[in-house]
Amino acid sequence: MMTDTEIRTKGVQILAKYLGDIEMERFIALIQREPFDYTRWRAAIDTNDDIETISQKAMQLRGQRVKI
Repeated sequence: MMTDTEIRTKGVQILAKYLGDIEMERFIALIQREPFDYTRWRAAIDTNDDIETISQKAMQLRGQRVKI
């Protein structure tokens, strides 16, 4: 089992590898700024949906949160 520090370090490394340094920092800032329940979000994703459908669902969810 990894420590919290090891998980954070590995997470930042993976984000930097796939997003680049600037986008990694933007991603972290976005996650910190907005209320976001990753577990709930991930459970709600239908893996058979294409990326466009997933994006539309995410925009609808965001719209619901803004109105509340």
